[in-house]
Amino acid sequence: MSLNIDLTPQLEELVRAKVASGMYTSESEVVREALRLMEREDALRTARLAQLRADIRDGIDSGSAGTLDLEDIKRRGRERLGGSQG
Repeated sequence: MSLNIDLTPQLEELVRAKVASGMYTSESEVVREALRLMEREDALRTARLAQLRADIRDGIDSGSAGTLDLEDIKRRGRERLGGSQG
């Protein structure tokens, strides 16, 4: 497959530098690798989002945390820190 793309001067220089470094044998190889990395990142992002949604659902399904007493929470936090900030 042949595809003609336009790159910014900075991206064009990056591609050329990768080839010049010897890490890649052609500009096409650099672009293919970049697209593979993008695909992998997209898959990771999708998996993380699915896990986050599952975690949120688990939290909601676990029920109420009960009544929160903010003054008690602050007091216990101060005790854990070993002082009475505040």
